Amino acid sequence: MKPNFFHRYLSSKVLPIWTILLIDVFIIVIASLLAYALRYDFRSLFLESSSIEKTIIWSVVVNLIFFRVFRTYSNVLRFSSFIDIIRIFVALTVSYVLLMLLSVFAGDNMPGMIAPVSVLFMAYVCSFAMMACSRVIVKTFFELINFDGRHSVNVFIYGAKEAGVNIAKALRVNLRNHYRLRGFIADEPELIGKVMMGVKVYPNDENIIDVLNERRAHTLIISPAKMEELKKSDMADRLLANGIKLMTAPPLSEWNAQTLNKNQLKEIQIEDLLQRDPIVIDIQKVASHLEGKRVMITGAAGSIGSEIMRQVASFNPYKLILIDQAETPLHDIRLELQDRWRDIDAETIVADISNAPRMEAIFKEFRPQYIFHAAAYKHVPMMEDNVSEAIQTNVYGTRTVADLAVKYGAEKFVMISTDKAVNPTNVMGCSKRICEIYVQSLAKKLQKQGGHVTQFITTRFGNVLGSNGSVIPRFRDQIQRGGPVTVTHPEIIRYFMTIPEACRLVLEAGSMGSGGEIYIFDMGRPVKIVDLAKRMISLSGRTDVKIEFTGLRHGEKLYEELLNVKELTKPTYHEKIMIATVREYDYDEVKDRIQHLIDVSYTYDQMKIVAAMKDLVPEFISKNSCFEVLDKK
Repeated sequence: MKPNFFHRYLSSKVLPIWTILLIDVFIIVIASLLAYALRYDFRSLFLESSSIEKTIIWSVVVNLIFFRVFRTYSNVLRFSSFIDIIRIFVALTVSYVLLMLLSVFAGDNMPGMIAPVSVLFMAYVCSFAMMACSRVIVKTFFELINFDGRHSVNVFIYGAKEAGVNIAKALRVNLRNHYRLRGFIADEPELIGKVMMGVKVYPNDENIIDVLNERRAHTLIISPAKMEELKKSDMADRLLANGIKLMTAPPLSEWNAQTLNKNQLKEIQIEDLLQRDPIVIDIQKVASHLEGKRVMITGAAGSIGSEIMRQVASFNPYKLILIDQAETPLHDIRLELQDRWRDIDAETIVADISNAPRMEAIFKEFRPQYIFHAAAYKHVPMMEDNVSEAIQTNVYGTRTVADLAVKYGAEKFVMISTDKAVNPTNVMGCSKRICEIYVQSLAKKLQKQGGHVTQFITTRFGNVLGSNGSVIPRFRDQIQRGGPVTVTHPEIIRYFMTIPEACRLVLEAGSMGSGGEIYIFDMGRPVKIVDLAKRMISLSGRTDVKIEFTGLRHGEKLYEELLNVKELTKPTYHEKIMIATVREYDYDEVKDRIQHLIDVSYTYDQMKIVAAMKDLVPEFISKNSCFEVLDKK
């Protein structure tokens, strides 16, 4: 057992510079004596004492000069690195080359002034070996006295190339008390069976579970370079099914001070395992639309609105006008802006988009050029029970903002819609479809009038991972509480996209078109919700959490559609973005019918309001809802 006082004393002390320099000088002296002894014999130390003394003096003086130039003594020995060894090598090489040249040119004129070249070369080799070894010994000694393996976890690293090796180095240097490297896993045949950093490289095959168990390693760290392979294979499911904990590290570019700390090494989340191709957007085109512009974002404190704000902030807008009626989340956005984008001129405004006089005052003061309209009520069961609010916020609020965009000359209006607007089966989805109808009909009317008009763009996509109130945060909370995890139906499926992915596509779509388009996104493959729940339970490492089926909620359907069956799509230059060709409505007719719907919403008669919605959107067929009776009439 290590004495605590000894450990604390050594850990808190650092050798002063003069001590390290003195040690290096002592090594030069010993190396010179050893070189003479090796070149001749030990008797020469006494017979050639005059020559040896001069050689030592010259060696010390010249080396001191270049130790000073290259600052070989300035590092802390216990933290020596390869760079420090290189610095020593260069300093010694320059010093001894000069000494050898001096020996050659002074040998005939001043015999005995300095040792022959052969002796100096051996002294050079001995000096470098002893100095390098001194650093390695001190570094190893301190690593040993600081190592406490009682609480360390045995780990393997998947990925034996640069990224994986960098993680292994970080474990050895910074995280040795937390993790103990027991092996690498590789896909490359040329690496399998080799030994790297003292551990073996194993193949990624069907026996890998047995290898991990044999080495008592129940944690696997995935190299960032291997995340795509992990997504595309069944490896993650096999590992999770056998109780192997999965962790990952960020790319090297995101490491703090080019090293890895414990907080950056994180457990893999369900979002990391979605089989999705990375989404690339035309940064230059998006930047040309947003740089130097006054950009308004409604619903700016929500999941989508706040991420749009973060991405827009990176394009150097002239001003941000952030609107939300949720005070506390908007305050959090204000604090985030102060921390991360202090130089951006931003207004955080608490306002309800359905408050027309308030919104007009905001438009009149700030005159936004670019509007991202993300404000809306979005939870299906809540809107089934609060129909009037769905109309007054989603429909009336959208109409208010859209009309003000035209009145105050905004260049572009980008509306965030949803896949639930296609063949809607619930109030929320139908309210968003009505928003789409109004915005598109307004855009077509303006285009017919000609001149400078506001371009209206609609973007439609499915569920986003991790958004407020979405399924993944709910499952995560249920798992932490010990379950059960509640799934509405064993066959229910959904499309998923991460919030940053969705917002990147919103920005790209916003830079397209001339107005009136409804853009839909390639959401990838749909995910079975029960499979999502099973994976999340496995990722948590818990075996006692059960899944419980609760039945479909009001207005919920088993699968979502991104397109109406009567709609066709047209491609764009971006493979992930398509244009939906939908039924077009006459603006004057739509305007009157929407006004009637808004008027009816203030009666708070839910059946009457939904009947008016179904009249406006005939494809709205209620599912699992009290409003189904309206479809039977």
